[in-house]
Amino acid sequence: MESAQLYRLRHSLAHVMAQAVRHHFQKEGPVHFAGGPPIQDGFYYDFDLPRALVPEDLMGIEARMKVILQHDHAFRYQELEADEARRIFADQPYKLELLEGLLQGAYDDHGEKSQADALDPISIYQHDDFIDLCRGPHVSSCREIPDNAFKLMKIAGAYWRGDEKRPMLQRIYAVAFASAAALQDHLQLLEQAEKRDHRKLGKELKMFFFHNTAPGMPYWLPHGFSVLNQLINWWREVHEREDYAEISSPLINSKKLWQISGHWEHYREDMFVMELNKDEVYGVKPMNCPNAMIVFNHEHHSYRDLPLRLSDCDALHRHERSGALHGLLRVQKFQQDDAHIFVEDDDQAIDREFARILQLVDEFYRVFNLSYRFRLATQPKDAMGEGAIWERAEASLKRILDRHVQGAYEVAEGDGAFYGPKIDILIKDALGRDWQMGTLQLDFQLPRRFDCQYVDRDGRKQHPAVIHRVIYGSMERFIGILIEHCEGKFPVWLAPVQLRILPIADRHDDFARELQQRLKKAKIRVELDADAQSLGHRIRQFRLERIPYAVVIGDQEVASQRVSLRSRDQEGLQSLSMEELLQKLGEEVQSKAMK
Repeated sequence: MESAQLYRLRHSLAHVMAQAVRHHFQKEGPVHFAGGPPIQDGFYYDFDLPRALVPEDLMGIEARMKVILQHDHAFRYQELEADEARRIFADQPYKLELLEGLLQGAYDDHGEKSQADALDPISIYQHDDFIDLCRGPHVSSCREIPDNAFKLMKIAGAYWRGDEKRPMLQRIYAVAFASAAALQDHLQLLEQAEKRDHRKLGKELKMFFFHNTAPGMPYWLPHGFSVLNQLINWWREVHEREDYAEISSPLINSKKLWQISGHWEHYREDMFVMELNKDEVYGVKPMNCPNAMIVFNHEHHSYRDLPLRLSDCDALHRHERSGALHGLLRVQKFQQDDAHIFVEDDDQAIDREFARILQLVDEFYRVFNLSYRFRLATQPKDAMGEGAIWERAEASLKRILDRHVQGAYEVAEGDGAFYGPKIDILIKDALGRDWQMGTLQLDFQLPRRFDCQYVDRDGRKQHPAVIHRVIYGSMERFIGILIEHCEGKFPVWLAPVQLRILPIADRHDDFARELQQRLKKAKIRVELDADAQSLGHRIRQFRLERIPYAVVIGDQEVASQRVSLRSRDQEGLQSLSMEELLQKLGEEVQSKAMK
């Protein structure tokens, strides 16, 4: 089924579910409807209900939906005058608020900020006895919706319009597909995804946790912090090789900086803002870009200094709605492998630098066996700067992508940053799920706003172009995705503990400690487990903790000065000398093999 038709099917099912919810609660009290859009894999609908939903309600609502679908109800579209719409939804306060927003052009029928240049007509869709404020589209009738290809999945809370100060509504999530077979495939995928959930594995592997005193701001435990540091250490090695210079800048800056950059006007709602004194307002930095401009301006530059590659891995903070927070995948405090590259304002210089960056992208993603693709995001509605500058920047990125991937990329109209278009990098994980990770932005705006200048070959002062780029993206998000991608089984070079030593009895401890010290000197992350538990229990434990290797030390190993190596993924033993063990581990660390 084409995606457009699947969208209609899901949108129509959202209306059917809303009707079923009304029937389900008809003896308990009024049901107030908020909104229910299609989403990836399904749909949801938000309700203000007479009581709290319980899981058993979903079974009854789903059964009522199947009964409704047995009748061939048509989905009928109708445009209305405002007064008629107000009459129809007189007892629906949320619909009335949406209606007024539509009339003002402030937001659409789902309560999202409107991107339309002109007012949409007021329209409804009706099937059977259910009417909803909606612009569609929908299927023509219920006969187009299979009754065995959807499932109500879960209940969640959701603030009206995403505002913590507004009423808390109840949201029902559902999945829906074109056929029963497609639904079953998706449910099996969800089962696998649940097993790989980074929140569950992160707790089991003692990597991180969250606390209610700092929502969306992870506490890294030693194992998780080890993975973070290994990723950053490799990133630093590669960027030193590629002639990047790492900088660090303040965590907070005066409101003045954010006004110059445009963030105060375009990004303030997503910033943490503090007022220290009556006239001293500061913003916690949500991104590093303005500070990179300050660093550039600290010294005078000529064309000989360019390209100047400044890298940065500082902590950033962005204010997210509480309902949007999701483990490491959506946080409020994070680090990203940032870089700001100042290049001559020349198409050839820009093209050469992007070619280098795209090679880096490939180098990093190949290490993790992540396939990826590109998406060009163009000028948004709230863009700042002249249209001609935007046209040139978009033409540059299009030219670069056409050359690099021969036009094989997506286009997201209006999805660029407010100061420039960008190339988003979308990866596919082991379960076939898509994630937006890195981003490469071309910016002619901020260098002008900060009056960044260099002296060209003719002795004239020019504004540079700036390339903003991250490859991992948010380190927190990358680790969350990586945990799920490899099911917590990190490759040897990343594993928090690379090898565990298991002496069988007390008399084997001396040899075990000698081996531990040799491994530590070789920079291998090693643990000694001399617990009184049985060897079988300790072997099972090392595999549950997903440690790549364990060595068992017994009488035979002490006598021969060799070790018996076990893998977390394979049965059997491998007998190695200490030198052979060090060589094997060193080669796997060096190769960064992703088994």
